[in-house]
Amino acid sequence: MLKEAWTLAIETLSWMEMQKLSERLALAKTVKQLGIRDANAVRLAHMLVCETVRRRNFIDNFINNALKPESLSEFNLGVQAFLRLYVYQTRIAKNWSKIDIEEAESIAKLARSILGWGTLRKVEHMLGVLLTQKPTLIIEGVSDEERIGLLTFHPTWFVKYCFKLFGRKEAVAMLELDAKPPPTYMRLNTLKADENEILERLAEDGIKVEKVEELMYAYKVIGTKQPLTKTESFREGLFCIQDKASCFAAEVTDPKLEMTVLDVCAAPGAKTTYLAQLMQNRGVIYSMDYSKRRMSVWKSEVERMGVEIAVPIIADACNPSPLTIEADIVVLDPPCTSTGAFGKLPSAKWRLTRHSVDKMAEIQWLMINSCAENVKPGGTLIYSTCSTTVEENEMLIERFLKWHPEFSLTEITPKIGLPGLRGMEKCQRLYPHIHQCNGFFIAKLLKSKI
Repeated sequence: MLKEAWTLAIETLSWMEMQKLSERLALAKTVKQLGIRDANAVRLAHMLVCETVRRRNFIDNFINNALKPESLSEFNLGVQAFLRLYVYQTRIAKNWSKIDIEEAESIAKLARSILGWGTLRKVEHMLGVLLTQKPTLIIEGVSDEERIGLLTFHPTWFVKYCFKLFGRKEAVAMLELDAKPPPTYMRLNTLKADENEILERLAEDGIKVEKVEELMYAYKVIGTKQPLTKTESFREGLFCIQDKASCFAAEVTDPKLEMTVLDVCAAPGAKTTYLAQLMQNRGVIYSMDYSKRRMSVWKSEVERMGVEIAVPIIADACNPSPLTIEADIVVLDPPCTSTGAFGKLPSAKWRLTRHSVDKMAEIQWLMINSCAENVKPGGTLIYSTCSTTVEENEMLIERFLKWHPEFSLTEITPKIGLPGLRGMEKCQRLYPHIHQCNGFFIAKLLKSKI
């Protein structure tokens, strides 16, 4: 099992480097490629990959310091991946204190069998150095922003951005918590059974949960005896694994029975299924996404959750909508930089640059303008992202309101977040270090009846 897990982890990191894939996509690709069926090996590989990628900047600096005058980039992807995993497992997982020589030797032996003796020989002499080098060496003589970036595992440009937007104290608090995986939340599906019955079934499956008091059906997962997706209650569609922020967005939308709703960028389906639940499967939801692959996942999720009112549409929301409908509610959760979800998607932070923020905001601008055309007079447009940047959120809404005077911001309920920035107090923001969920922004816009 251990060899399979390390083989998976090394190959997954290599695919991520080569094709800029996310952790999930790269792991799925590697599992299929290698034909690995051992669930324990896959789980261990997933943990190794996520926790190594989460700390990538620190690990790379640590390795490069040991390799001088050589650098990590001079070696092939397999060796790069192994060295990163080696530092994580032998040093970081031990909190930099305990040195387990026996484990280190065992991991080196594994690497020889996976990569080949000849390949590993080029760096094997450095494994002892990596096992004893002091981590404090890499933060000596660097700027404050770079030091915080290394200690909280964030790119320096993003640290500078957060310092400017939130102030140093608040930014550091957010970045420190953002460096850890967020809690797992689920939403109970009352289309399948009532809330108390589902809670009983969860207990039978060995799942412990805690109610999120501000929301209707959201629960925090406290513990589980097996992966949530392997439980009988999951297979039966009794719950959806859904972050608290995403549940909040659906409840802010507040759809009524018999309404017509347009859910834009709908895949993989958490929003669609919650909206249908709130509508008690009465009305119609047009769910649009550009990706056939993601919409196949959406279809499976809609079926699992017992949704009967959702209509799939494959279309690019950057272009004028193929629909001529006027919806009571249009929900737009566009692609974003995911700067509020680094805890959940650690690889995202290493793919981004400062330019990525502006580039993404322009895509979102095209989408929100397209969506505005499908909102009926007196209808509502919901805009949300899991980004913490102002360019993708408040600044975009400011621009939209100038171009579309027929829309105005309206109050959001429930109020579980903090007011938006730049004086946009009717918008809501959630922060990882305050609300224990993904960072999130949401605006609710009302279209005038005239």
